[in-house]
Amino acid sequence: MNVRVGPAGSGDIDEIAALETAAFPLDPWSPNLLREAVGGLVPTMALLAARSPDDGVFAGYAVVSVVDVDAELQRIAVPPALRRTGVAAALLAATRALAAERGATRLLLEVREDNVIARTFYDRHGFAELGRRPRYYRDGTTALVLSTPVTMDP
Repeated sequence: MNVRVGPAGSGDIDEIAALETAAFPLDPWSPNLLREAVGGLVPTMALLAARSPDDGVFAGYAVVSVVDVDAELQRIAVPPALRRTGVAAALLAATRALAAERGATRLLLEVREDNVIARTFYDRHGFAELGRRPRYYRDGTTALVLSTPVTMDP
């Protein structure tokens, strides 16, 4: 799917919050936190939204924070009907570009050890395991810490 990825605006919050709750039901971010990110109240954080360039249909979002040379992909989500269409890859590419623009050299993320689909996606895009956080999630699942150079082409 062809999408346009850019900074999220206040008009994107409701759709992002709905997808956030659906994608991360055990620990969704609040609409207030998302508003703070969009409003620039968290200067290290950026919220990106993907939309169809033809009809403006919301296609997903990503949240990245950049501190010094490290960028962290904190969230990335695509509606189920649009998965495996290239939207997540476009969001990841935009995240890399934004991180590089802000001076980061490394992109980090945490992923549930049991999330095979996400792990396969990240592996395909050049991420390697950097560490493990046992019992990191509320249900006791281990988090894998993954890393890739910001400038690496997927």
